[in-house]
Amino acid sequence: MIQITALKPWQDPRGGQIERIRLDNGKVAVEVLSLGGIIRKLSTADKHGEHQNIVLGCDSVADYLAQQAYLGAIAGRYSNRIANGKMSYQGTEYQLDVNQATNCLHGGADGFHLKQWQMQPLEDGVRLTVTSPDGEMGFPGNCAVQLDYRLEGNNLLIEIEATVDKACPISLTQHSYFNLEGASSKTNTQHQIQVEAPQYLPMNDVGVPIAINSVTGSDLDLSQTTSFSVQTERGALTATNGFDHCYVLQTTPDNLVRFGCLSSPLSGRTMTIYTNQPGVQVYGANFLEGAIGFNGEVYQSHQAVCIEPQMLPDSPNQPALLGNAWIPAGGTYRHVSRYEFGTL
Repeated sequence: MIQITALKPWQDPRGGQIERIRLDNGKVAVEVLSLGGIIRKLSTADKHGEHQNIVLGCDSVADYLAQQAYLGAIAGRYSNRIANGKMSYQGTEYQLDVNQATNCLHGGADGFHLKQWQMQPLEDGVRLTVTSPDGEMGFPGNCAVQLDYRLEGNNLLIEIEATVDKACPISLTQHSYFNLEGASSKTNTQHQIQVEAPQYLPMNDVGVPIAINSVTGSDLDLSQTTSFSVQTERGALTATNGFDHCYVLQTTPDNLVRFGCLSSPLSGRTMTIYTNQPGVQVYGANFLEGAIGFNGEVYQSHQAVCIEPQMLPDSPNQPALLGNAWIPAGGTYRHVSRYEFGTL
């Protein structure tokens, strides 16, 4: 049985209200906002059976609008980077919003993370919908998105569909910052991660992929359980101040593949991720410093971990990369990911 509770809405300084819904099945509890499809809180049990929130978040709409870390939000219309904010399709060139170095990052400055989504309860979760008009942030076509968050046992299921009326690349990801020791923990250094992906994308100095490399024997090799303390020790991670890399999976649209497992020996919590997306960005919150979080706390870099299933960065411009980023007119993009929570 899932308890679904409508919480007191927040006033949006831009006008209107931000709805809040809490889902709780006794094993996992999630608070969802209509702002940006944000997961504000997510609670699971530690090895002692104590439930605690394990994602970073904010206490007001104003704080969410002020931060640029995409805390808990859906990133899109295209997550990660599109080089030079430019792309072309069948001879038509598009100039996108440039909001990070020379790139369009996470759909531009006014991406899906800032939009007001419509929200309604489901039997086992909540459904959010949003539309993006033709030309928004430079992207072609009217885009309609449906996002479902559902609880099933100790799993959080995320299912996203998007349709377009002009050919457009779509890549939507959930950008929660996890700290399995609790959201009030100050560091991710005692977390451990193990990753199944056999390849990763090396990048240029602004984070755009330049090749597909095997992880074997590299500083990005996480095939064996690895402590996040290596984020400041391995040479290949110096330029990005830690993990901020996309791993490549052999996936199909209809099947979920195990990406890997994040764990904390301290709390005993584990989070195993399955997805149908060809890429998963692992980000160690390397540039989180300064964002204002719960109770006015100033978040610090390396305070959490993001695991972001997605299409491959810049794949609209690099057809050799896996996955077909361009959705044809009348076509549908589908993203399914499952976060399974447990204990060591």
